[in-house]
Amino acid sequence: MKKLRFLATPYLVWMVVFIVVPLLMVAYFAFTDKNGQFTLENVANAGQYTNIFVRSIWLAIIATIVCLIIAYPLAFMLSRMKKHHQGTMLMIVMLPMWMNFLLRTRAWVTLLGNTGVINTLLGFIGLEPIKMLNTEGAVVLGMVYNYLPYMILPLYSVMVKIDQSVLEAADDLGCNYMTKLFRVIVPLSLPGITSGITMVFVPAISTFIISRMLGGGSNLLIGDLIEMQFLGNAYNPQLGAAISLVLMVIILLIMTIMNQFDPDDQVLM
Repeated sequence: MKKLRFLATPYLVWMVVFIVVPLLMVAYFAFTDKNGQFTLENVANAGQYTNIFVRSIWLAIIATIVCLIIAYPLAFMLSRMKKHHQGTMLMIVMLPMWMNFLLRTRAWVTLLGNTGVINTLLGFIGLEPIKMLNTEGAVVLGMVYNYLPYMILPLYSVMVKIDQSVLEAADDLGCNYMTKLFRVIVPLSLPGITSGITMVFVPAISTFIISRMLGGGSNLLIGDLIEMQFLGNAYNPQLGAAISLVLMVIILLIMTIMNQFDPDDQVLM
């Protein structure tokens, strides 16, 4: 046991230095003023940005739902393929992740711009340009494109473990496709659904690069607001820490609600 505890020491040190200490620093700045005196003013001032919190949550929810709708059938098809085909398809799914995040997002600026590739093609067939860039739709599109693999992989890892004989048994018992989907496949893949939702929603709600490049200044999200407090002209790390703390609380509450749908947690309860 002592040897095992010794092996865990590097991990514990890593957690303290890169998780516990930053969290304590955020809490310290959130509840102190510029003179280091305790105050609740920073947290209270975070309330004036409720509309930005609501917009960030709403767009993150939409992006997560779209990712789930796209990823679920795709992950199921991947899990039913032959083993050597699965590896190839998984590599294709992960291929965009090998490219720099900024470059992937910047590519959509070229595609969606008023003089971009898509509008240029529309002009060739006699259609008027469509405003796609600097809209909420463009922000959601960027989130879906960048975070879709994080939804596919957890779903695939769970679905590949569903024995084909279980699906065949459902067919033998007279289940149609919809009954088999909602009474067999979805319950068995629920852990992958909750994991995928978590892995997509958390980075989506706190993103700032996607909203800045594809949303423009009119689609400010909470990640942009936090960045402005630390790097912008309105330098206010105390307020930025308070907003970050509120965001962490919101994410924890949402994740707690999501965990209620985890069958493993329900069994333990």
